[in-house]
Amino acid sequence: MGKTALENYQARMRRVLDHIDRHLDEDLSLDVLSDVAAFSKHHFHRQFGATFGVSAHRYVQLARMKRASYRLAFHADDNVTAIALDSGYEAPDGFARAFRECVGQTPSAFRKSPDWEQWLAALEPLDRARSANMTYSPADVTVRDFPPTPVAILTHRGDPARVYESVRRFIEWRRSVGLSRDIAATFTIFPCDPRITAPEAFRIDLCAASDRPIAANAAGVTSGLIPGGRCAVLRVIGSSENLERPALFLYRDWLPASGEEPRDFPLFCQRIAFYPDVPEHETITDLFLPIR
Repeated sequence: MGKTALENYQARMRRVLDHIDRHLDEDLSLDVLSDVAAFSKHHFHRQFGATFGVSAHRYVQLARMKRASYRLAFHADDNVTAIALDSGYEAPDGFARAFRECVGQTPSAFRKSPDWEQWLAALEPLDRARSANMTYSPADVTVRDFPPTPVAILTHRGDPARVYESVRRFIEWRRSVGLSRDIAATFTIFPCDPRITAPEAFRIDLCAASDRPIAANAAGVTSGLIPGGRCAVLRVIGSSENLERPALFLYRDWLPASGEEPRDFPLFCQRIAFYPDVPEHETITDLFLPIR
């Protein structure tokens, strides 16, 4: 298969993922998805599994459970019945059984105290499928000046599998002080590489742009600064939970070929469009590599 034919083939399969993301509340049967891909139903069923390592049915179920879990964990006003209906179930008890089979907790238990490590393991096939065939080129990178930006920071230390505990605490603090993401830009700073950092030494900084004085608080939020200066910027469209592949591209491929030198400040990102406010394939994250 030539390059153009292969790219067209991959684009058809990617179109299916985008359709699923956009229509999670609707009929996503094999008949519908094979029509989107313009393949026969039999061929599509086999090809989807071969391409993404998970069946189309399982992918749809995981995508719905992921959105439901976000609503349970981060949107306390969303009731379980509404979440169940939006996930394609006619009654909460059927949704509760499926959610528990997938995530290992009932919806109410997950809302109260999520087991994030088990959640990550359950949804790993979804993340792997979303990142399949994602590639970057030097043309995707721009260089621009980033302005000095005062921020409120909550630092997560320890097991990266538990970072969502800190995310939830930071979201609650932001809401309590009126710093919602509609008002204040959201950043994440990555001081270490999770591939080579022991879990107990792992650190990540969750940030919201703010020059307000920060009163002592139980959440552990403090003030800080993302320094200004030149940055190489790579826009990542799609799932932003695992930025390892675009980060590797910047460090391993773009930086050596560019002739640029990194500054003494770690990689960071700005989260522009958020899941599940937008479908996952429409999330936007700008990844910044500070350079001299």
